[in-house]
Amino acid sequence: MFVTGDFPRRRWATLFVGLLGGLLLAYAWNPTLVDDDIGFSTANALLGHDAHGTPITGTVAGVLFSFVSGLAGTFTACNIAAFSAIGPLVGRAPSQSSRLLQTVKPLGWICAGLVPVSAAYGALVGAAGTHMPQFATAAGTGLSPRSIQSMVTFGLVGLVMIVLGLAAAGIVRDPLAAVSRRFPNAPLVLVGSMIGGFLVGRPYPLFRDLFRHAATSHDPLYGAGVFVLQSVGNIAVMAVLFVLFSYLAGGRFQRWLAAKPARAAVLTAVAFLIAGVFTCVYWDVRLLARVGYLWFPPSPWS
Repeated sequence: MFVTGDFPRRRWATLFVGLLGGLLLAYAWNPTLVDDDIGFSTANALLGHDAHGTPITGTVAGVLFSFVSGLAGTFTACNIAAFSAIGPLVGRAPSQSSRLLQTVKPLGWICAGLVPVSAAYGALVGAAGTHMPQFATAAGTGLSPRSIQSMVTFGLVGLVMIVLGLAAAGIVRDPLAAVSRRFPNAPLVLVGSMIGGFLVGRPYPLFRDLFRHAATSHDPLYGAGVFVLQSVGNIAVMAVLFVLFSYLAGGRFQRWLAAKPARAAVLTAVAFLIAGVFTCVYWDVRLLARVGYLWFPPSPWS
């Protein structure tokens, strides 16, 4: 689905745009703006109280907090790579005359990958979470086990996205070619599983609040449920944007893509390359630079 065989005529220019876009985004990213000014403010407004400072009490409060915190974390560095999925999705956006089912079907395949990963990790947290790195509350000056877990998780996710972008640009062979021939929606399931995997590395304060609450509940079923809701909240804005685009501009956009089939490949490649490079640089290079192991130019607001 991501690799159609109609590759960009200027493959290396496509690669350059994707790499440069990811590097600039990693340099310019302002975590205070997206985590505090956007994330915390959104959660506080939806919950009606200080989301981070108020303890989660009870199952109902935990369920509500899980979705709201996921929604509030939409634009955090932990989750922004999820929007790379919009690139491949818009290439198959149906026209206004198509049924709603055809519009949401790709989102369903993303959820098919997202739900099992989120549920499995949530169940693990409910069973043994107090012994896991993400449960730690102490802040260190070096690389804590929690930081290493984030680096490994997002580093792997970023590398997968870079490979998908290179394959869409025709620079490397498509690693999903064989499975896609048999299961055409497998690439979307893979993207969903990566979005679910964001929870494994996420250090976002509101997620840590949910993590600690699920861990101390010692209930794998509860942990699975609230983690799935957290991930669903993470993609809710992306899903709404895709549905709106499909109904407002899907037909015109598809005609524009059909005029030159390679345009869809450029869109997919650039989306994955920007997201993959950003994820690797922000969560690995920039983190290592912050503790003095590497050098990366600091932005004025970092």
